[in-house]
Amino acid sequence: MKTWVLAPLGAATILGASTLYAQESTDDDASSLTEMITGIDAKLNFRHRFEHVERDAFEKNANASTLRSRLTLETASYNGFVVLGEVDNVTAIGPDDYNSTENGQTQFPVVADPEGTDLNQLLVRYTHSDSGTVGTLGRQRINHSDQRFIGGVAWRQNEQTYDGLRGQWKGGDLSVDYAYVAQINRIFGPDDGVQAAQWEGQNHFLKADYKAGEKQKFSAFLYELQIDEDPNYPGNRSVNNSTRTVGVEYSGSFGPFGLAAALATQSDTGDSLQSYTAPYYKLEGSYKFSGLKASVRYEVLGGDNGVGFKTPLATLHKFQGWADKFLVTPGDGIEDLQLGLTGSVGKVKLGAFYHDFQAEDSSADFGTEIDLVATWPISKSWSLQGKYANFSSDNPDRFDDTQVAWMTIQFKL
Repeated sequence: MKTWVLAPLGAATILGASTLYAQESTDDDASSLTEMITGIDAKLNFRHRFEHVERDAFEKNANASTLRSRLTLETASYNGFVVLGEVDNVTAIGPDDYNSTENGQTQFPVVADPEGTDLNQLLVRYTHSDSGTVGTLGRQRINHSDQRFIGGVAWRQNEQTYDGLRGQWKGGDLSVDYAYVAQINRIFGPDDGVQAAQWEGQNHFLKADYKAGEKQKFSAFLYELQIDEDPNYPGNRSVNNSTRTVGVEYSGSFGPFGLAAALATQSDTGDSLQSYTAPYYKLEGSYKFSGLKASVRYEVLGGDNGVGFKTPLATLHKFQGWADKFLVTPGDGIEDLQLGLTGSVGKVKLGAFYHDFQAEDSSADFGTEIDLVATWPISKSWSLQGKYANFSSDNPDRFDDTQVAWMTIQFKL
């Protein structure tokens, strides 16, 4: 772990001088460093998940029963400054017949929830409400838009967080978000395994949003990832994820109709050993009626020179099917046509989705997938969720049939 990320531990020296240039305290602010510390808010969150995976490529099925325990401590605000720390522990309780990517049980399919205790967040955040400015230093959560390119992968038990400096500014209808990230703390941590637990490098996330009316938003983004070479891992698991992605997106609604679109291009950069330029685009529409929402989404991640469009920092489980067959884009790209229907019965939220996958740069059919979900928010503290994914391959030489079922219960206070 880079030592500079521990800078928040020296926050008191910054806070002591902050009165010289910080905004005036509000009624909700602490009036002293003592009140800032004594006003600490503590939160606990426990999430138990049972995950069952059946894959044709394995004789054995995976059964993972894991508990994520999270403690979050956040100080009261003092002259706009807040210090936050968060620790996660992931423990297998019950069945542990699965390949966590770190436990060496390769006879089972992967369930990427390795055991261990990790510092999930440790940061100092300064908010100057009069100028619409927020600055954050340290280990932090960063989610952009729908997390298609930059996200926290909160679905997995060990969340992905970022060590860096982030500045956010909002003025009227325009907002700008820039982050410099020196280390990416991946879901495969806290210890290295088949995948690296951390990526180091010089990474820049830049995004600008413009609200054109109450329900219309335009965005532009530039993501420059320069991942350092890691001698312990081949290029495709380290330096070859160095990419430059430039794009624009739109989201909005017109009464019961929703519309979203995005267009981007990506090329290799930094010390990547690959040479390619690949496109990305999506078009999504939805319609709300009688308490239901129907949607159709067409998304394409292109390929060039045998390399597919990369999204290594995305919350990948949200996209291209919950069976996670396409966490790495195939070299001939992928087209995903998704149909969805969501609604609720009482407090229980329901969803059903169908995917058809084809290659973008060849005539190959990859397969189809059906995804189902039911979420029950029992109370403010308890929630229960069941999910199911069934991928049927049209190309068994490249992708195997896969079924995955999850049961998750979460408690927070």
